[in-house]
Amino acid sequence: MFNFLSKLSWLFFTPSNLLILLTLVGAALCWTRFARSGRSLALAASGLLLAAGLTPLSAFVIAPLEDRFPDWRSGPRHPPQGIIILSGGVNTEISEKRIYPLELNDAGDRILALVELARAYPEAKLVFTGAIGSFLGGTGGEADEVRAKIGAFGPDPGKILFERRSGTTYENAVYTRDLVRPEPDQRWLLVTSASHMPRAIACFRAAGFDVEAYPVDYRSAPGGWSSSREASLGLRRLDVAMREWIGLVAYRISGRTKELFPGP
Repeated sequence: MFNFLSKLSWLFFTPSNLLILLTLVGAALCWTRFARSGRSLALAASGLLLAAGLTPLSAFVIAPLEDRFPDWRSGPRHPPQGIIILSGGVNTEISEKRIYPLELNDAGDRILALVELARAYPEAKLVFTGAIGSFLGGTGGEADEVRAKIGAFGPDPGKILFERRSGTTYENAVYTRDLVRPEPDQRWLLVTSASHMPRAIACFRAAGFDVEAYPVDYRSAPGGWSSSREASLGLRRLDVAMREWIGLVAYRISGRTKELFPGP
């Protein structure tokens, strides 16, 4: 139910969707006795759309999330005993209907990291976790798609454990913990988008699963100073950032995590 409600509410409160809706509402009000308020609303909402899309605003919003955990590759590299890849890097709707092995989305660095790490640490246990992507739930989804097609990129799917039930980051942590039963002295890497890493780490810590952050899929330069030549890219970056900030608060309030903004 939490998964369903969070996805449904986000459909309406995604910043880009909300700003477009407010612009249209304001324009409609211009033809009523609330014309003055409508013009103000339309101008404010459309101005925010342009600011979010074409200025560094969205980069400044996402940068604190992405810079929270350092790049694992920048420190000493001790071989891990296990590597966990969070789902979210495959466009399953398209991938299932196309011949090409896997159609990656804008978080596809997660799949590239799977390939890279499988080659670098062949003795480490590999886990791909996450399946449910629709409102109505189900099992399989992205995990089944990766299992069927990842072999074309090199890794042997028979050597990867696939967790096929989870639909939220909290469930990723709980179900993966139950699947692998990690030992206290083992080193596990957690691979997910840099902006998603704080919430993911908070969930795994709450589940009692100690992992090391391996962030990928950066959308901003260090410090946050980067703009977009296309408004759609800036708006997408703002949507991703706000989803994570809201998710951090929602998970903490709901008791799924014990930290509001975890750090290294």
